[in-house]
Amino acid sequence: MRRLAAAAFVLAALAGLACKGSAPTGPGGSPSTIVFPVNGVSYSAQVQPLFNQACNASGCHDNGTTTTTLVLTSYGLAVLTVPGVVVTGKPDASTLVLRIQGSVGARMPPGAYPLNQNQINGIRTWIVEGAKDN
Repeated sequence: MRRLAAAAFVLAALAGLACKGSAPTGPGGSPSTIVFPVNGVSYSAQVQPLFNQACNASGCHDNGTTTTTLVLTSYGLAVLTVPGVVVTGKPDASTLVLRIQGSVGARMPPGAYPLNQNQINGIRTWIVEGAKDN
């Protein structure tokens, strides 16, 4: 039993190191300073800057060093490359939302600094509003 617990601890520690999360800079300990409006979310003004600060800067979902198929450096790569990541109009069916909420799989971004509730709600609103490239 102790071996199993020790192995689980080591795996959890390694998973946290897989992507180097940036230190919190935003509200609520978020790795991002982006604040979303209640409605009228803009991909270029809020969503992509959030991805740049919280997802790409960590070396996880960028063009050069990612080991995943999901790259979050542009609208086309974020929305069109991997089916199901963003399901237009349906945030609860979008893997992106499920992962940033921690509802399915490991919460993203990994480590000690999750997105704050405003940012999660902002991504949800962007998807409800049609996940536009605006």
